[in-house]
Amino acid sequence: MLKIYNTMTQAKEDFRPIDEGKVRIYVCGLTVYDYTHLGHARMLMAFDVIVRYLRARGFDVTYVRNITDIDDKILQRAEENKELFSDLTARFIDAMHEDEKALGILPPDEEPRATGHIEQIIAMIEVLVAREFAYRADNGDVYFSVMRFPDYGKLSKKKMDELLDGARIEVGELKKDPRDFVLWKSSPDDGVGWDSPWGYGRPGWHIECSAMSTVALGNNFDIHGGGTDLLFPHHENEIAQSECATDEKFANIWMHNGPLRVDNEKMSKSLGNFFTVREVLKKYNAEVVRHVLIASHYRSPINYSEQSLQQSAKALERLYIALQDLDIDNAKSLTNSRFEKAFFAAMDDDFNTAEAFGVLFELVSEINKQKDQDTDLANQLGKLLVRLGGILGILQSSPTTFLQSDQSVELDAAAIDQLILDREQARANKNWRRADEIRDQLAAMKVVVEDGADGSSWRIER
Repeated sequence: MLKIYNTMTQAKEDFRPIDEGKVRIYVCGLTVYDYTHLGHARMLMAFDVIVRYLRARGFDVTYVRNITDIDDKILQRAEENKELFSDLTARFIDAMHEDEKALGILPPDEEPRATGHIEQIIAMIEVLVAREFAYRADNGDVYFSVMRFPDYGKLSKKKMDELLDGARIEVGELKKDPRDFVLWKSSPDDGVGWDSPWGYGRPGWHIECSAMSTVALGNNFDIHGGGTDLLFPHHENEIAQSECATDEKFANIWMHNGPLRVDNEKMSKSLGNFFTVREVLKKYNAEVVRHVLIASHYRSPINYSEQSLQQSAKALERLYIALQDLDIDNAKSLTNSRFEKAFFAAMDDDFNTAEAFGVLFELVSEINKQKDQDTDLANQLGKLLVRLGGILGILQSSPTTFLQSDQSVELDAAAIDQLILDREQARANKNWRRADEIRDQLAAMKVVVEDGADGSSWRIER
């Protein structure tokens, strides 16, 4: 039985989908006004692995991840750039898709955009106003009345009285209660907005996800996910407005991935430790970056550093070296092995990737053992390693491609191949001095030469 930690109950629960064999999952996506950074990648990667595993387990998954393409930050950046906000968002949506593809992140089944759901957003706000869960202020803004929803705080475990501490009404806001939150923001006629029953304006951030998720998946669906930074107030507000509008439970399970830190500090531009995905991928192999982001449990905070990158590079190197010289294409498929059972047991325990990787390395040890004892079994185990790795989105390259490429080292593969041939010829001629000279020359280039029964091969030293 698959168990998932539910933030709402703060416990692992047996996963029982609403419709047998089907999973409907909604994840809060990116607000697109800049390039995708490592914190975004942490979230995208966590749910990529979760969805991959659900499908590997046989579930028919509908994965919806939205795009926020209208927002104060978007409008501010567009004004700074002196461009249309729609041009700005289109550019960064394309960049986001490029970064996701580079990291091996599969696209969601549906990717709704806020600007494409204005009609549905307005309709939901109309219901909330009609039911007196929301009210229009004199300036045209519409607010949700938090006190009208007694269960407010049930996800974050915050109490109503506690929420008053630090709550305030900003300049220009006309809330009745400082805890209330905006559903519709009025805009000047010459600004960015849409016509509505409350005047010209645009939606607040929280209502966008409620409208998009229920349109795509229904009023009640299986899983809602996102980063821990969204737990309050965003997800809390989603629950309040959705359940008040529909009279139904919103999501059955709430999942939140842990934060990403850089060298044990919060990532921020002011600290100079802010990295975009494309900056990182200029220096490091995409699969190495992927390993850093998924090697720890998705709920755990992870630390991104040079040391963690090096550790991930060595870990993947060990996996790929085990696959070298194996004929997995013609190997039979191993099913129901102890390794596969252990891998699925680890992932069934709230998607425990750390434990699952441990199983993969046990499998590597067995492959290396069988290479000298049973070649056919070694090939079958190698095929299993690639299949299980694929569930995590790794081992998608050939061993040669991975082992002989490294963005941090400038290499001429043809020249290296020639040196390897020269060394083999020197060895054949029993010119050991020349052979050692070539090995030393390659070592200076961070190239490791490995001699085998079928000749010599090489890889980058990591």
